[in-house]
Order: sequence, then C-alpha cells, then structure tokens
Amino acid sequence: MDQTGVSTETPKSPWGSVAPAAPSCSLADVMSEQLARQLDEENNAFPTLTDPGADLLLSGEDPDTTSDLMLAQMLQMQYDREFDTQLRLEERKFNGDSKVSISFENYRMVHPYEDSDSSEDEVDWQDTRDDPYRAEKPQTTPRKGFTGKGKNITTKHDEVMCGRKNTARMDNFAPEVHVGDGLGMDLKLSNQVFNSLKRHCQSEQRRSARLHDKKEHSTAEQAVDPRTRLLMYKMVNAGVLDNINGCISTGKESVVFHADGGSLEEQPVPDEVVLKVFKTTLNEFKNRDRYIKDDYRFKERFSKLNPRKVIRLWAEKEMHNLSRMKKAEIPCPDVVLLKKHILVMSFIGTDHVPAPKLKDAMLGSDDMRSAYCQVLHMMQQLYQQCNLVHADLSEYNMLWHDSKVWLIDVSQSVEPTHPHGLEFLFRDCRNVSTFFQKRGVSEAMNVYDLFNAVTGLNITLRLNEDHVQRRGKKTFPVATDDGGPPLKPDADD
Repeated sequence: MDQTGVSTETPKSPWGSVAPAAPSCSLADVMSEQLARQLDEENNAFPTLTDPGADLLLSGEDPDTTSDLMLAQMLQMQYDREFDTQLRLEERKFNGDSKVSISFENYRMVHPYEDSDSSEDEVDWQDTRDDPYRAEKPQTTPRKGFTGKGKNITTKHDEVMCGRKNTARMDNFAPEVHVGDGLGMDLKLSNQVFNSLKRHCQSEQRRSARLHDKKEHSTAEQAVDPRTRLLMYKMVNAGVLDNINGCISTGKESVVFHADGGSLEEQPVPDEVVLKVFKTTLNEFKNRDRYIKDDYRFKERFSKLNPRKVIRLWAEKEMHNLSRMKKAEIPCPDVVLLKKHILVMSFIGTDHVPAPKLKDAMLGSDDMRSAYCQVLHMMQQLYQQCNLVHADLSEYNMLWHDSKVWLIDVSQSVEPTHPHGLEFLFRDCRNVSTFFQKRGVSEAMNVYDLFNAVTGLNITLRLNEDHVQRRGKKTFPVATDDGGPPLKPDADD
C-alpha cells in the first residue's frame, strides 16, 4: 500500500495465474542452425518403429502414454498386427495342402512377424494344420523307399511304421464310424485289422445308402415317400380333395387310399374317390417293362433307365385304358385326375366300405352264373370294341357291386397287336375259366372255347399222338384252323 492507502498490488485473475509472455525472437534467431538442431533433438527423443524404443511397444510393456505421438504409434502397431494376422490366414487358405506354397512375407507390415500366444483371436480353429487336437502325422519313409544303412535300414513295410500310418488313416473313415480317441498315444494298427475296419466301414455306408434310398424314393405298405406325400397335400390344398382317410389296399404295383372328393372347375368330383399311388420302385414288379415297352402308344417315350418316368407312363396308360372302357360302357372306375404317378378315380363301394373282390364275395348260384355271363360279355367288349386285352384278369381284379362285376387294375392292359397280346389273353381266359368252374358254374367254358368266344376265331386243338410237338421234356398241342388238318410248325421251330 502506498501513502494514500491505495493498494499497489496487481489484481489476481479469477482464471488463475497468467503465463508470462514468450520472449520475442527475431527472424535471424529462427533461421539459426542452433535452433534447428535443438528441435531435431527434441523430435528424436520419442521412439519410432525403427528405434530401439519401439521394443516397448512390441514387448507389451506399458510405455509412457502422455504423448499423442506415442499413442498414435501404438494404435498403428495394433492395426499392423491385425493386418498381418489376416494376411497369414489368407496365405494358408490360398496355399491349402499344396506342396508348392506362395509366401506373403513381403506384404506384412511388421518384420519379422512375431506371433502372440496370448491372443485367442489369432488362432484359426478351422485350420486343421494348427488343430491342437489333431494327432501328429506319422513319420514316413522318403521317396526312395527306405532310410538308414546296414542293420538300421527301415523300409516302407516296417511293422511299426505301417501301424502308425494305419492309425492315422482311420481319420478318413465316415463320421458315423467311431474309431475312438487316440490322442497322445502311440497306437499301431496292423494291416489285417485296418483292412477289416475299412471293409466294415464301406459295407455300413452302402447299407445306410440303401436304407436312405428305400425310405426317400420308394413307397411302402400304407406309407408313401416325401414327394408323393407332397403331391397329396397339394391336392388337398387345391380343393380337389377334402380329406384323405386312409389306405384301402396294397399290391405289388400300387397303394390305394380312400379320400373325400372336393371340386374341380372342369368336371364334378364324386363324394368318395380313391388315390391309386403307383410305387416308385421296380423292385416288386420287375417285369413291368414287358407290358409297356412294346406298346406302340408309349414305345418312343419308354426309358428303362429312368424308373420314375416308367411309373408315370404306367399311370398314364391306366388312365387311357379306363377312358376306352368307359366309352364302351364297361363297368369301371371314372378317372378324375392324373398327377404324375397318382391317379384319382371314383370309389366303388358305399360309406367308405369298398366293394368286395369277386373271390371274397358270397354269391349264390344265380349271382355266380350272372357274374360269369357279365365277365364273358366284358371280355368280348374289351377285345372287340376297346381293342384291349386285360392281361391280368382274375378274381382278384374284379369287384362285385350293385349286382354287377366291375373291372379294375387295367394299367398293364395291351392291345391284341402287342407281341404278347394273345398270350396274355389266353392267360386271362384260363384264370376266368378255372375260377368259375371251381365255383360250380356249369355254363363255364374251358379255356380254349372261351378264347375262341372272346376273339371270334375258330381255333381247335387235336391232342392225338400224331399231332403233338415234343420239344425236349415239354409237350405242346398243335392248333388247327376250321377243323382241318393240323397246322405245320414253322421251320424256325
């Protein structure tokens, strides 16, 4: 304070003490060599990646982080390590198991590359070469086939070496074959044991493939494969069917299901229908192709190498045969829809109860005689009007409903011009004649008379000793025409 009582002290700033002003320097001082050397020394005080001070960053120790330059260098080092890690993975992926590898060493940012054991992110668990649980590869002999000299020579047939190789080769077995865990153990598997395991593994794979194929690509009793099930679901979703109730019967060629009819735009759908699902395998009906490959209607489209194509042709063939029979007014199911190998037809029966087969129907003598007359008339219509031969006519493929005989299962039906057409017709006549004769129908004709009645031919047989052809141990009757002399066999016979 001065004499007047006024304080002479400089008032303090509320923001703290004020830094003293920097001394002014001239342009000559700035351009001096001494100041330049001083600044250069200050810059060199911070370590760089090429200086020994960078070892602090690489070693993982905590350096002084008060400087922004040091933080930037640490961050750059971390980026370089991540780049090198990704480059290493790309290098392994590019080379793979090739004997000739390409190195990406020149593209790395940190030299030499130092792998860190403390970082789990740098471990590629998908890389089998670095898999810690993978057993080491056994020692192999060189390309010349042996190692060592004299008594210490070891060839590729060495028992110990072969045993180790066989143990390592068990990793190539299928995953479902459990070979155990021999990690860390020096296991030696003999050639005999390894070959037995290998054959067993191969047989199990073939068996598994057969079971899978049988489950996925073939129909079974009261069951269908996934593709067929999907087609049936689509019919229900489209409104063609209201409900699929269950399986009615199974056979060697198809499975039949009962369903409630829905609606179609083109035609009405019956209240009760059946779905005839043709089996998608030829295992049970192996001679199926003889009925279709010689039929001129499907001869060009037949392919024995594609079973599913054959099945679709089989379903299409039954649809066409039923259409012919319907035009001739022969009692048979009505065709509603054909979808690949599924044929939808009208149901023959009442209230979900199918009509009985002719062999199971309890008929009196009058009904049995009427059934025989109907069958005879239908065989004549089928041959003369429809130009077809049933080829599998028997009491199993005829139903009794409303005092009438209904024909079913006409997928194998062929025309009389088929190379085996008359042979199939003769077999049908034999089945029909045998059945009705056993049931006591006196009007039932023998097989030869029935054959003539159906075809309209007048072929007779003479079973005399002079008119019999003998071929080996088999005896064949000679057919004659119009009651004349026996027909001479061909020269080829």
